Amino acid sequence: MHRVPRTLRRAAAAATVALLATAVGCAPQPEDKASAAPSGSASQSCAKGKPATKTAGKLTIATDEPAYEPWFEDDKPANGKGFESAVAYAVAGRLGYGKSAVVWQRVPFNKAFAPGEKTFDFDVNQVSISAERKKAVDFSSGYYDVRQAVIALKDGKAARATSIADLKGLKLGAQVGTTSLDYISDVVKPSQQAAAYSKNDEAVSALRNGQVDAIVTDLPTAFYVTSAQVTDAKVVGQFENQGGAPEQFGLVLDKGSGLTPCVTAAVDTLRKDGTLAKLEKQWLSDAVDAPVLK
Repeated sequence: MHRVPRTLRRAAAAATVALLATAVGCAPQPEDKASAAPSGSASQSCAKGKPATKTAGKLTIATDEPAYEPWFEDDKPANGKGFESAVAYAVAGRLGYGKSAVVWQRVPFNKAFAPGEKTFDFDVNQVSISAERKKAVDFSSGYYDVRQAVIALKDGKAARATSIADLKGLKLGAQVGTTSLDYISDVVKPSQQAAAYSKNDEAVSALRNGQVDAIVTDLPTAFYVTSAQVTDAKVVGQFENQGGAPEQFGLVLDKGSGLTPCVTAAVDTLRKDGTLAKLEKQWLSDAVDAPVLK
């Protein structure tokens, strides 16, 4: 689950504001001016209201509570600030839904991709696409390529780790149900059982209080944690992607949702026209690089 202090990010963001305004922008679409539907053969079938949404004329988007930076800002998903809020509104715009037609809903991380009918049209919450999760839900195409990273207190023994082998004898932790926790068990394979926390904030608190030697989160979140939440911690390093293909975050939809091809077409268009790259640069690119742990 990257960031340097907010003041530096805001300075970087200012330089791209004019360009973003003409593309799609990070902020919600103007009140009653929705963007065009996805281009291509799916455009007619993906026009606003086709297929139907949970609430007629509205697009319901879900995320967890709290909504963490740098993915959201001030725990207010509807403000259009933060990478995932910006992406959500950009996708909504491509589907024909302006700001006034977007409704936000809070859904716990693990519940978003658990089996069962959903109360939202799509969920955006740093959910990695996986074959196992696809058994219960649909995913859009990936909107962000992510790597997992290790965070440790600067004066702790984990801070000196330069390889995966250096982590094996340490007490590690991560949020339950995440690929971060999977990386601990499948890649590090530590001698001690990993600590699993229901919320990422609980993992961060455990690190701060010395209950674990290190925690694993996605890289952008790791930089936010070390710059804003635990300033006496550091990003020790990042893992290489496993299996060749990059790990990607995808938007989560009901299994068999009629919206899935439309949301995927919207994400693909935003990637192709450079909008995703611009939003990533604005909200996620101000962290320094982290060494790769091998």
